[in-house]
This record gives sequence, structure tokens and C-alpha cells, in this order.
Amino acid sequence: MEAFGRAGRDMVCGGSQTITIQPGDIISTGTPPGVGMGKKPQVWLKPGDITEATVEGIGTLRNTFVGDRH
Repeated sequence: MEAFGRAGRDMVCGGSQTITIQPGDIISTGTPPGVGMGKKPQVWLKPGDITEATVEGIGTLRNTFVGDRH
């Protein structure tokens, strides 16, 4: 938990107010270095883009970005 810092602890604390967090649950958050805003030119997700998060031995969560709903 120390690796999360205060923001991570606050996020887990706040989230656990509305859902039950169990040992082994995965909380995916944040942005890795090299995010689109920091690139020149900037790069953003667009409809049809796919994001994946893989946990070895468990599987892959795959999401297709659909864009704004308005």
C-alpha cells in the first residue's frame, strides 16, 4: 500500500465506502509515463481504440473505447 501514496490510500478508502474490496481484487487506475497529453503532438483515445490489462495466470480485460455519449 505504501507504493500508492496518499492518493492511492484515499482512493481505496473512498471506494470501500460504496463497494466491498476483497483480498485479491484489482484496482486499476492512473496513467503510465508517456500518456497522450505529454506527447508532441498530443494523442488521445478515439472511438474504436482498444485498451487491455493483463494479469498473468488470470486473464486479460479488454475494452473498446466508444467515445462521448453526447
